Amino acid sequence: MKKSVSNSINPLAVTRDLTEIKDKTGNLYKSIAIIAKRANQINIVVREELHSKLEEFVTTTDNLEEVHENKEQIEISRFYERLPNPALVATEEFLEGKTYYRQNEDEDLFS
Repeated sequence: MKKSVSNSINPLAVTRDLTEIKDKTGNLYKSIAIIAKRANQINIVVREELHSKLEEFVTTTDNLEEVHENKEQIEISRFYERLPNPALVATEEFLEGKTYYRQNEDEDLFS
């Protein structure tokens, strides 16, 4: 996830107009499903990114007395804690038209 994109999104939940979300696909359920899938993708990327950065600080010793706080590790964790929720990011991307999605032909039969 790009830092500039995530920093521009308000980390607080705001009320959204459901008709605006529905109008993107013509079906509110489909729009919410698209947002949810995108939020899962964002969450996976952020989690992998965080784990890869924190792996640098992993020690191979099992001695609890040798475990100490690392300021860099704390700063990394705080940065990721301040990021907006993936669902908020996905909703913003969807409303701005930045989310690519496609509809299967079979789905038309059930609409």
